[in-house]
Amino acid sequence: METTLDLCRVPNWYPRLSVYALPTIFVFLLENEILALQNGDTDSAIAKNVIARLDIAMNKLPFNRFISTDLVAPTDTRRFEGKRGAVRSAASAWNILCSSSKIRNSAKRGEVSAICIKPFRRMDSSREFRLFIKDGKLRAMSQYWLTRHLPQIEKRKKDYWKLAEDFVNANFWVFPISDLVIDVYFSSKDEIIVNDLNPFSAPTDPLMLNTWNQEWDTTIGLKLVPPPTEITGDINVSF
Repeated sequence: METTLDLCRVPNWYPRLSVYALPTIFVFLLENEILALQNGDTDSAIAKNVIARLDIAMNKLPFNRFISTDLVAPTDTRRFEGKRGAVRSAASAWNILCSSSKIRNSAKRGEVSAICIKPFRRMDSSREFRLFIKDGKLRAMSQYWLTRHLPQIEKRKKDYWKLAEDFVNANFWVFPISDLVIDVYFSSKDEIIVNDLNPFSAPTDPLMLNTWNQEWDTTIGLKLVPPPTEITGDINVSF
């Protein structure tokens, strides 16, 4: 029986939502190849076989590509920190996956079946959101990157909520489960791109909702990082 986590694996949800996702190619792995990934093996014949298949797959996409596994991307690597994960060669792709503790630990937990490859797209962090869907209805939405208050989101708060609500209402029937969290990106044309699916519970981060203890049968709305607090009046500081 598939668990909620299984349903959120990219190879499982992509066929259902591919019309809203970036084109993705999957390189499925044998058990000994998953073990090589788990062990960070970059030099053996097993690793070279994977790299050869990755090369075939990556050549079908534009020059810069983004790689991940079923549930995890190598966001803890220097490549992600410096280039947001953009990768050009198959050897670099495998080396980056092997250097990621997040990827190796996911492999150890039995969560890896494939390497997922899609075109790299530089995304404006102000357009990334997390949708909280309960019983097939959009109940809440959060700014994804919580680094600071973004006035440009505040100005379009109602627009983004309506776009997300229309997306959920039109597609809830194809979602793999009625309670889930979807990470999306709004393009410059206000088209929704699905980035990821997550379980509707911990360890998924509730972001601006702060806690999973919510009244989920009501509409919570879009939560954003608030503007900085402005202090006025007489301020006495003593040391």
